[in-house]
Amino acid sequence: MPPSSGTSDTPRPSGPGWEPRDPTLSAPPPRAPKRRPRRILRTLFGLVLFGALLLAGAFAAGYLLVDIPPANAAALAQSNVYLYRDGSPLARDGEFNRENVRLDQVPPGVRQAVLAAEDRDFHTSRAVDPKAMVRAAWNTVTGKGRQSGSTITQQYVKNYYLGQEQTLTRKAKEFFIAIKLEREKTKDEILQGYLNTSYFGRNAYGIQSAARAYYGKDVEQLDTAEGAYLASLLKAPSAYDVTTHPENRAKAVARWNYVLDGMVTERWLGHAERAAARFPLPQTARPATGLSGQRGYLVQAVEEYLTDHGIVDEKTLAGGGYRITTTLERATQETLTQTVEDQVISRLDPARVPADRYVRVGAAAVDPATRKVLAMYGGIDYTRQYVNSATRRDYQVGSTFKPFVFTAAVQSGAQTQQGQPITPYTLYDGTNRRPVEGWDGVPYDPANEDDASYGEIAVGEATDLSVNAVYAQMAVDVGPAHVRRTAVALGVPGSTPDLTASPSIALGPATASVLDMASAYATLAAHGRHGTYTLVEAVTRGGTTMDLPSRPARQAVSREAADTTTAILRSVVETGTGTAAQAAGRPAAGKTGTAEDDKAAWFAGYTPELATVVALMGQDPETGRQEPLYGALGQPRINGGGVPAEIWARFTREALAGTTPRDFDLQLMPGAEEPPPEPPMPDGPESQEEDPEENPYLTGEAGPGAAVSRSPLPPRNTPRNTPDTSDTPDTSDTPDASDTPDAPHAPHAPRQ
Repeated sequence: MPPSSGTSDTPRPSGPGWEPRDPTLSAPPPRAPKRRPRRILRTLFGLVLFGALLLAGAFAAGYLLVDIPPANAAALAQSNVYLYRDGSPLARDGEFNRENVRLDQVPPGVRQAVLAAEDRDFHTSRAVDPKAMVRAAWNTVTGKGRQSGSTITQQYVKNYYLGQEQTLTRKAKEFFIAIKLEREKTKDEILQGYLNTSYFGRNAYGIQSAARAYYGKDVEQLDTAEGAYLASLLKAPSAYDVTTHPENRAKAVARWNYVLDGMVTERWLGHAERAAARFPLPQTARPATGLSGQRGYLVQAVEEYLTDHGIVDEKTLAGGGYRITTTLERATQETLTQTVEDQVISRLDPARVPADRYVRVGAAAVDPATRKVLAMYGGIDYTRQYVNSATRRDYQVGSTFKPFVFTAAVQSGAQTQQGQPITPYTLYDGTNRRPVEGWDGVPYDPANEDDASYGEIAVGEATDLSVNAVYAQMAVDVGPAHVRRTAVALGVPGSTPDLTASPSIALGPATASVLDMASAYATLAAHGRHGTYTLVEAVTRGGTTMDLPSRPARQAVSREAADTTTAILRSVVETGTGTAAQAAGRPAAGKTGTAEDDKAAWFAGYTPELATVVALMGQDPETGRQEPLYGALGQPRINGGGVPAEIWARFTREALAGTTPRDFDLQLMPGAEEPPPEPPMPDGPESQEEDPEENPYLTGEAGPGAAVSRSPLPPRNTPRNTPDTSDTPDTSDTPDASDTPDAPHAPHAPRQ
């Protein structure tokens, strides 16, 4: 039978994954398509729309509610009042220094330089740039640095109508006022207001005052290069002032180049003019006469303390209105000033003695118990010598650094190359030009002063006589990196120039400030407890007291390490290079120091109540170059055991007059209480018995920490060398080294 053309009743064979449908059942209804993605999209769209409406509503509300206010008080640059600790007046700064000019008085090149530095699209862009604001906020949050993202219009609003507070409320007001202001003022009017209200440093508000402060001319006379430098200052006025902070010159020049290159990019400056431009060095700052004498130095130091510690930013402080109570004691400050006047200033005769022209004096006194700065001497007169000699960091500290090496030795339990613990009685080889042992870098063989050799000498006596060969070897025995860490822990800033981990670190090539060293020596006086020094007791503005940073003291080094160092520094005053300090009339510890070529002489010392550092520095008043002090004050040499120690002694005696002298309460390291047994003397004619009455080191009269040497010691009233003649750091044949424990090279340390 032929196959039918109709549907066959023969069931189809089943296969994998297929089953025949039951013909008695109806077909299943088709599945409905999934609608979840649509619901999600609708929800997202609704949220976006709601957010947009919310933002629009907020924008409308902000625009309607925020009005353009009158000019703020800060725009008028109020004075700041500075007080001594007892509330008596110290100084008042912030003299009104603003002279408004018309925009057409500002040369086009100067205007364009400001735009290149701050807002290159000012004339074509809106008053606010939301993208820039979001980008700046993101960079700030992600740690790429705080950025404002503000246009010139917004900056003008902040300067003139609002303030410098970094708050969301202020930023929101700035946003809406800027939008409204653009509708009411022309671009030229806004730019003119911005140029007249911006702060350029040196208490100069506005481009005209800045032109006078930095170049001694009116704004109309500025050229493009000068305008570019003033524009550079808008970012960081003090940091880019190259005469006040010469160490920041490279950054300032880089910012100046950035401005000029931006002008070329915008076609405001031709390539030939750009190539011919030279950095226009500004004139030396000329402070207001109201800050003459010591007042200006003190105000400058306090302002730097406030800004460096984040208490108030520079521009806000310059706006004025602050009442600042300092830690300075009026009577102590006057005593220090008068002492320097009598001991140095009144004796200078530059007309007869050329070297007297170079003399600068810096001094600072710190209370070891509270870390408060009680007095400071910055120079002869703030209006004549602008740079503060108490806070500058460009003169070598010399042998005043050596105590930190010994402190590090005791702190770490260091041993000599022969495995002997380092104590005040440990014997070292004080031979002149002896190469240090155990150093993997370039060979280092420092010279002692006058090329004197001492043979075997105890650490205590080597400290008395400031023997370079001993301390360079000790630095290697302790580890230069550990010496560096100990110095920083005591109070020397880690950023100090030439504070490198190499053998010469012991000889003091580092250029810490007088105040830095006073802080470090105060830590020794406080039995090793260190806290950041403070210059400010309280800050108020508009009746509101500002919070000050709380930095409680901590144990920087062990008490044994600090106290044993104090013991050997007492011997320096009793028998060594610092005997002039005995005139203080009370127990004292100290160390002398001399910079390369006698360009500076130091005395750093303390009693239990007061730590003071004094330094005489040589600088040419015309060129600013460091100069030796040979012949100054009618003396062949100025060394730390001379005038600096004499100033220290008289100041300490008078500052503490009326108080009962206190002795040091010392807890010494094991082995420092009594000298070890006298070793047998070698046979021969040199085996002479020392007379105890002529050598207090052997009788114990030199006090705890006095050195004992195997060789006979000189009587205490006739030290081997003139005081402070072994202090000068040695730089011979020593290339620079990196600041690492295993630095392959040793840095140059100064040598006479």
